[in-house]
Amino acid sequence: MSRKPDIAADTLNKVIETAEKYKLIFDGDTIVVALSGGADSVTLLHILNSVKELYNLTLRAAHLNHGIRGEEADRDEDFVRKLCESMGVPLDVRREDIPAIAKECGKSEELCGREARYAFFAALSEQYGAKIATAHNRDDHAETVLWNLVRGAGLSGLCGIPVRRGEIIRPLLGCSRAQIEAYCAEHQLAYVTDSTNLTAAYTRNRIRLEVMPILRRLNENAEGNIVRTAQIARQADEYFNDISEKELKSCRIDGGYDCEKLLELPEAIRGYAIKRIADDAHAAMNHRHVVLVTQAMRDGGAVELGGGYTAVCAQGILRIVADHSKKKAFESVLLRDFPGAVRVEIKGGEVFRNGKPIPRQKINKLFVNNLIPCAIITDETIVRVRREGDTFRDSRRGVTKSLKKLFNERKIPREDRDSVPVIANGSDVIWIEGVGCCERVELSRDGEAYYIEMTMNEDIETEGVHHA
Repeated sequence: MSRKPDIAADTLNKVIETAEKYKLIFDGDTIVVALSGGADSVTLLHILNSVKELYNLTLRAAHLNHGIRGEEADRDEDFVRKLCESMGVPLDVRREDIPAIAKECGKSEELCGREARYAFFAALSEQYGAKIATAHNRDDHAETVLWNLVRGAGLSGLCGIPVRRGEIIRPLLGCSRAQIEAYCAEHQLAYVTDSTNLTAAYTRNRIRLEVMPILRRLNENAEGNIVRTAQIARQADEYFNDISEKELKSCRIDGGYDCEKLLELPEAIRGYAIKRIADDAHAAMNHRHVVLVTQAMRDGGAVELGGGYTAVCAQGILRIVADHSKKKAFESVLLRDFPGAVRVEIKGGEVFRNGKPIPRQKINKLFVNNLIPCAIITDETIVRVRREGDTFRDSRRGVTKSLKKLFNERKIPREDRDSVPVIANGSDVIWIEGVGCCERVELSRDGEAYYIEMTMNEDIETEGVHHA
């Protein structure tokens, strides 16, 4: 007589196999389980709790009450509280009014709920130094591939759900929903059912309830075959990404990317390269954008990408530009009050900060360009942006030029020029970010200086400051 398969044991082994294969879990990890109370997340919590001694894990759980289903949502929250208490697992709960948020921002409740969940997870990951384990399973994986396919998401969309993305791990991704329900039955695990999962109101539910049954009638292993296709797509996607990254290095020039060189790339690689440029600028880009940007590289022009970003093709250079309509220019701030002005001491060519020497490997050309001798600073020295009539005499070229001409020669985009910080004594510009000090400013081997460095601070949408 053949032995009845132990589905529950197979589920546990599959989770361990996935964790080992993709290096999801290491000895001593802190893991927060995203716990909705459904069968998937209850199974994930139970399995990780059963192996926490094996991996020396610190285990926690997190639950987000979306405020969408009223008493049912409160029931779910109460359920996960009792479950975690019975297992001795610490629980973090956050409540959000997703319907109100969705109405205010004009997004779907489904999208707002997802954004709220992952914002919650990110905060917990940072707070506890933890990985976040979500309970996506093989069926979710297959459904995502199908949804991306009909949306026209391209090869990257056919990859489906990644087993890991940053601190998000998905140990159940190799398990089917049937295996998970069998695991719950074997271990007598109670769970709750989200009533919205039983309606076709949401796109993913429609795929699960209407499309997948048809595909299973065509092929009983439909999910498995879709997932296998996704694995092949991921391999191809990773290959194209690697090739595009290498090709981009030869296309990078001052101010952006060489349009002519990008257009010479094979079409498939060029699409990946253009998307990578957008990704590096934190801008989103779909296939339609890629087509429009390719045309703009040939003819010149700009393409709005949404989210406050625009792809600009001018003078044979492609760059991604953030919306500067809200950008605040520097107010006139006395240098001594400016948080980015760090006082240092120079002795025999060495630089000291708070009495401690700065490592020589950090004293490069860029560092020296950002040093301004205190001897030239007056009580009226300010940090500001350019003004009409400003000129600058470059110490390396010995030529006085207007800032307008200087910025043009350095190919600083027009939309950025009114945000470049300068330091001036009245109308006399003595330092420009990215250029350094003017000709008459001499840096001695001994004395005191201010070290200045600027970086982009997204919170105030202008140039911010960090210290060396």
